[in-house]
Amino acid sequence: MLNNLKSKLSSYARLIRMDKPVGACLLLWPTLWAVWMSSGGAPSAHIFWVFVMGTFLMRSAGCAINDYADRDYDPHVKRTANRPLATKEISQWEALGIAALFALTAFGLVLTLNTLTIKLSFIALFLTISYPFAKRFISIPQAYLGVTFGLGIPMAWASVTDHIPIVAYVTMLANLFWVLAYDTQYAMVDRDDDMGIGIKTSAILFGKYDVTMVIAFQTIFLILMLVVGTISDLGIFYKIGLAGAAVAIAFQYPMIKYRARERCFQAFRRNNLVGCIIFIGLFLDAI
Repeated sequence: MLNNLKSKLSSYARLIRMDKPVGACLLLWPTLWAVWMSSGGAPSAHIFWVFVMGTFLMRSAGCAINDYADRDYDPHVKRTANRPLATKEISQWEALGIAALFALTAFGLVLTLNTLTIKLSFIALFLTISYPFAKRFISIPQAYLGVTFGLGIPMAWASVTDHIPIVAYVTMLANLFWVLAYDTQYAMVDRDDDMGIGIKTSAILFGKYDVTMVIAFQTIFLILMLVVGTISDLGIFYKIGLAGAAVAIAFQYPMIKYRARERCFQAFRRNNLVGCIIFIGLFLDAI
């Protein structure tokens, strides 16, 4: 009985990717950038923890929904064949129940914030639920993911200032291009499998220009983040952080130029460092 419970809990943990925190961090860093900028580097503990916990909760809900949507596809993809729904370790109803539990808990946290933030949370919920299905119809679902991952930015500004300034939209646009870059790297890992089962991705759309497009997206991201710094009158530490992020990005090119699966996946994971470096620059700039 105890062993069965431990096995079930392990399957649930894998469903929500507790063993793979990089995705949650990629969602968290831009949200923390916005929390820091909107509060002048001094966010309230309440707002800080609502967004940290809310990010992890919604990412967990999104993973569960994604696996439900992909339950008939994942067994045919090398990287996802061992996911708990693909191996039938858990039922589809369990996955939906877990998604609902985490989403409702996140919504409970949002209810402690202002009305504008609560309104934006409904958009975030819709995007989280609909994204996994967008891969069936949109040639570049990475753009849809970019919008989904970016909703934490205007929500952070809304929670602190009760309005959404232009810098929030520029940051969200920058994040969109960053997501396009790193999720194309991620899609390069599964390209052969995805082509076989009919999944649409940017890696398939761009074909032999995939590496070029990743570099272009990363360049636009850095330029827009420089614009963010100019609009917000951020100081030298932010600029140093942005330069450090550019160096970290440059080291990704050798990882993806030959399109080897494992190296592309390593490049994707390295984006966690990019987000972290930019946040450190913001943090030091506000001291």
